[in-house]
Amino acid sequence: MRRPLFLPTARQTNWLLIIGFLSVGEALYLRYMAIENGNVSLACQAGQQTWLCSAFRLSIVLFNHQVFGAVALVAAVVNLLRPSVVLMALAIAAAGFGVVLHNADLSALAAGLLILSLARPAPVSE
Repeated sequence: MRRPLFLPTARQTNWLLIIGFLSVGEALYLRYMAIENGNVSLACQAGQQTWLCSAFRLSIVLFNHQVFGAVALVAAVVNLLRPSVVLMALAIAAAGFGVVLHNADLSALAAGLLILSLARPAPVSE
């Protein structure tokens, strides 16, 4: 008899959707309200100390080292090997940030691996 495929329950799927929408929304907010907004960007680079400027600086550092895409890819690969809702949530959140904040190469690969992980058998509980 075949093992059932890894499939999140309806409640888990709702949480994954919420996590995905929130991460993409926050990334869009950072991109268009801080990074691409000239006044805010210049104020943050001049040394203004607000939570938006702190998030701006952190997102720039993480972007320069492609952390969003790398985290999404690592979480997606581990999720492909051993499916888990927690790993899927981490990969979705990191991929959402990566796609919006120009780390689309690794983030898109991670999204593809997440889709493939739905075709994997569910882990056997011992």
